[in-house]
Amino acid sequence: MEWWEPVVVFLAGMALRFAIPLGLTILAVWWLRRLDARWQAEAKQQRVRILNADEIARYPRCWETRHCPPERMAACPAYAQPDVACWQVFRSASGRLKEDCLDCAVFHNAPAPHLA
Repeated sequence: MEWWEPVVVFLAGMALRFAIPLGLTILAVWWLRRLDARWQAEAKQQRVRILNADEIARYPRCWETRHCPPERMAACPAYAQPDVACWQVFRSASGRLKEDCLDCAVFHNAPAPHLA
């Protein structure tokens, strides 16, 4: 037996020992990223739709319920967007509602949202 044959066998064994698990790991990461991207796209499509303007118009506005003075209404972002539910305006980037909205009668009496 030549000296290089055991070296080749050893290197092939090491390559198999490390290449196969590494390759499977890379394949799993690739597949999971594609799956996550698909789920993200589906979630974007199925987000709860915001109530339309006709549905919102049937319910009292928070500034009416709280009897806000005109100067406070002028500075209120919800008052500036009357076609959007007030709690949607105050929703944070992470999707959380303000504590004031959770305790508000307008939020509690609003209809349940529909899936888009």
